[in-house]
Amino acid sequence: MTRDPNMRADRSLLLVDDDEVFLRRLARALEKRGFEPVTMASSVAEGLAAVKNGAPAHGVIDLRLEDGNGLDVVERLREARPDSRIVVLTGYGAIATAVAAVKMGATDYLSKPADADDVVNALLAGEADPLPPPSDNPMSADRVRWEHIQRVFEQCERNVSETARRLNMHRRTLQRILAKRSPS
Repeated sequence: MTRDPNMRADRSLLLVDDDEVFLRRLARALEKRGFEPVTMASSVAEGLAAVKNGAPAHGVIDLRLEDGNGLDVVERLREARPDSRIVVLTGYGAIATAVAAVKMGATDYLSKPADADDVVNALLAGEADPLPPPSDNPMSADRVRWEHIQRVFEQCERNVSETARRLNMHRRTLQRILAKRSPS
């Protein structure tokens, strides 16, 4: 059996997600793919306690949890183990949150629903090729525009007038855009 050069000797993994069914299913799938031990946590508090008990080499952490933000666990894991590979999962995919996750120490960011193969590929991605392959389903131009507006809106602390000024757009136009759902 040949050894994959991306395979690390330490295959310990922390999974943090408040969806119990998804958590158990992903844990089983990743155990079948060679990750062990797999520690499961369903809250920020449990995730922080798991990191304190022994920082794993890998982490798959949901961004929004019932008791807080998964980025707290990302930050603590990165502090405890700088070489850890961390993937942030979320059902609320936005460019601004992806950037925040990477700045906090995440290795990659995946939108739900992500299957076990996507997670494994993100966890084991080689350092030699830092760029991911092109997406099979890239964002539309309307979606990119909407994401940019949302990012500036968040940077302006959700102040519509300031956001409109920075985007060189009329305030009422911006309000109409913000009132609509995100494009596909």
